[in-house]
Amino acid sequence: MWCEAYKTGCALTVKVTPRASRDAVLGAEEGWLRVALTAPPVDGKANEAARRFLAETLDVPRSEVRLISGQTARLKRFALPLSPAEVQARLGKGG
Repeated sequence: MWCEAYKTGCALTVKVTPRASRDAVLGAEEGWLRVALTAPPVDGKANEAARRFLAETLDVPRSEVRLISGQTARLKRFALPLSPAEVQARLGKGG
């Protein structure tokens, strides 16, 4: 499951594809949501781009999207102030 209940919201597992031609959600897979980002994977740029993209896409403040694991990996987990059902509804995806 790529989106699970976590503390006061949910934990979203994201597999990031950096240096893409555009920022986009590419789809849900078994254990993660695949996201393409234009940012390169250096100096935390992809992490910050992922936070910004998730905040904009899910319509939540960027300050409430926290990276909880995967600082230097392509597979990352973010804490969000939404329920798993809200995330799936806002993305229009099943889980």
